[in-house]
Order: sequence, then structure tokens, then C-alpha cells
Amino acid sequence: MSLSTNQITGSNFSYQHLPFETFLDDMVALDRERLELWGIAPQFHIPQLTAADLLAVRRQLQERQLQIHCITAEQVMYPVNIASSIAWLREQSIALFRRAAQVCAELQAPLLFLTPGRGFENESLGAAWQRSVDAVGEITAYAGTLGVDCVLEPLQRVESNLVNDSPALRRMIDDVGASHLGAVLDTVAMAAAGETVADYHEHLGALIRHVHLVDGRPTGHLAWGDGELPLGSYVAALDDYGYTGHFTFEHFGDGTYAFNPRAALQQSLDAFSEAIAGSDALA
Repeated sequence: MSLSTNQITGSNFSYQHLPFETFLDDMVALDRERLELWGIAPQFHIPQLTAADLLAVRRQLQERQLQIHCITAEQVMYPVNIASSIAWLREQSIALFRRAAQVCAELQAPLLFLTPGRGFENESLGAAWQRSVDAVGEITAYAGTLGVDCVLEPLQRVESNLVNDSPALRRMIDDVGASHLGAVLDTVAMAAAGETVADYHEHLGALIRHVHLVDGRPTGHLAWGDGELPLGSYVAALDDYGYTGHFTFEHFGDGTYAFNPRAALQQSLDAFSEAIAGSDALA
């Protein structure tokens, strides 16, 4: 197997009740070199970040020899919706991502993470789809001028009524038509839609630029071993299809991971190590 634990980013999902410095120190202790940074208050609330804040973050990263791989602004639970029919909400949402692209450039992060938003449940989905396509296109174009690529993730149906599976994700990427827009495979969203890694490979292939590798029942965004999803099968399939990008453990669960997020990350790292070792043994 060619997959390696070096492809696992450190992440601050579930660190919202701890200081930012604790998160960084834990990533050093877990031997992570690259990070996916969730834009959560109070740690890293993107609209609030000043030049001085970013300078401090750069220094903290340099002191620990850490690099940012991907920035993921909060965009599901907060009032952020790039597909909204409400003008002020959509405009402010797009502005948030434009600022996030600037933050990526400041921190030399190559990827900005996007989701499609949603329309009202009782409106034409075609209109909401087009608002999302236009917004993703605007954000992606702006990020490109800063040397930043974007990746787009499908969401569970409870989170979005626009992009919930790999065919819809491919359609949106094609509609946007930007060469520097890639796809995210999230194993929970994939399982919730009844899909497999093979389905994602069929519809998206080399467009898959980032993976949220997370356990569930099938949902829940759990540490590996706390759910029922087949980690071994997932990593074997991704390896067979030649995936060379990064993985992130996106731990949310029921909120209790926030009591000890480092332990949850260690649990998932151990499970990933066992999965790739098991595949090597079978080979």
C-alpha cells in the first residue's frame, strides 16, 4: 500500500473549547506536519482576523514547524449560505469566502474548502443551484488570483438540498467550469448517500483533491472505531485508485470529543495505521 500516515493532516475539529496554542502543541505531539484549520470562534474566526492576528499565527506555526494545508471556514452551522435567496446573507457569505481566500494566501495554504449552501425547501431548486454555481465560481475565480485552489464537498441531505452525492458534485464542478476547483470525498456524506469510493472514482476520478476520513453509523462524524464504517475497505479502495492527497479526521460526534480531542485524534491515527498495515499484510 502506498498510503501513509504522513497524508493525515492535523485538525482543530473538536478543539473549540481549548486555546489555539493547545491545539498546535497537540499537533506537534501527534507528529503532524500539515493542518486543516477550521475557522471556528474563538480560535480562528475568519471575519475577525486582523493582520496582527495572522502574523501571530504565522509565528506560532513557524515555531512549531507546522504548515496549513487547507482552511475550512465555518459554513454549515453559522449564518453562512452562498445559495441563499436573501441578498444580504448571500453577499456576506461570499465575502466570508473571499476573506478566507486571502487568509489562505497569507498563511500559504494551497486549499480553500467550500460547500454548496442550500435553497429554501419550498423554492425552485434550479434557482438555488444557479446561485450556488455563481457563488462558487466567483469565490474560486478570486481565490485563483491569489494562487489558492478550492475544493467542494457534498453535504448530507439535512445540511443541503443541492449537492448530496458524487453525480451532483460532478455536475456542479462542471457547471462552475474552473480548472482549479476540485472535489472532496467525505466518508460520512458518502455513506449517508449510499455510495462507495468506487462511485466517487467513477464520477470524479482525479478531481478528488481532499478526503474527510471519518467514522459514522453511518453519520455522526466519529473517531474511527466509534462507528460502523469500513475504514479498511475505504483506504484500500483509495489506494487502488491512486489517491495521493491528504486526509482529515473531522471529529464532531455528540460534542464529547471536545473534552479530550487529542485522544480522539490518536484513536483515529492508530486505526488508520492498522488499516494500512492490514492491507499491506493481505497484499
